Amino acid sequence: MLGLVLVAGVAVTALAAPLIATHDPGVIDAMRRLEGPSRDHLLGTDNLGRDMLSRLIHGSRYSLGTVALSTLLIMGIGVLVGTVAGYYGGLIDDILMRVVDALLAFPSLLLALAIAGTLGPGLTSVIAGVVTVWWAGYARVVRGMVLAMRETGFVASARSLGGTDGHIILHHILPNVVPSVVILATIEMGELILAVAGLGFLGLGAQSPAPEWGTMVSDARSFLLSAPQLMIYPGIAISLSVIGFNLLGDGLRDVLDPRARVEMPGR
Repeated sequence: MLGLVLVAGVAVTALAAPLIATHDPGVIDAMRRLEGPSRDHLLGTDNLGRDMLSRLIHGSRYSLGTVALSTLLIMGIGVLVGTVAGYYGGLIDDILMRVVDALLAFPSLLLALAIAGTLGPGLTSVIAGVVTVWWAGYARVVRGMVLAMRETGFVASARSLGGTDGHIILHHILPNVVPSVVILATIEMGELILAVAGLGFLGLGAQSPAPEWGTMVSDARSFLLSAPQLMIYPGIAISLSVIGFNLLGDGLRDVLDPRARVEMPGR
């Protein structure tokens, strides 16, 4: 329940940011630099006099939007590759799994960092980096599930009744794969939030003055001692989001697939 509340809170904040935020997150007020909490600025202002609460609220759109789009792409590629490899086997399986093994051989964040750094700063580069790396783990998990299902009785019955490969995959295999993939994706979204924030902190994500949480933490480094709240606030937002997705993923697993514990292969 707590995970659902946290995730719903972040999602609603991101969707309704223009309605919730009391200030324009990009407006600079040099006369109100580094102010503490007040009636006008509930969380104070940053080094340029911008409202911290409004920047955090709008920052949720950057962070959650990037992670949501990345997750959809990762799931699509991972499920497609894993299903094809597991169902058809043979040479196709060997080729696809060697690609997966090659990607999983490298630390995920370092490989995503290399890809994003090569493409240049920006959210598009971040998405390209994390998608290129993260789909491999999904593909391996899905392949394992499809391998276990392709010789089961209901698949054999569908095949004996003249069912085509496409029909069997769409109507018999994917419906049994999707719940576990959704659970995995929900848990992995917490890790993706950390990855996106980390790349933003290193200057590869959204660029200032965009209020992306990782970028906000990076911009606040110079004020660690004089105004630590500039780092603390986005750090709390990142932490609560990660905790929320982890708890929600565990809850979904208990409801949708209580007997299974789906885990991502080691990175």
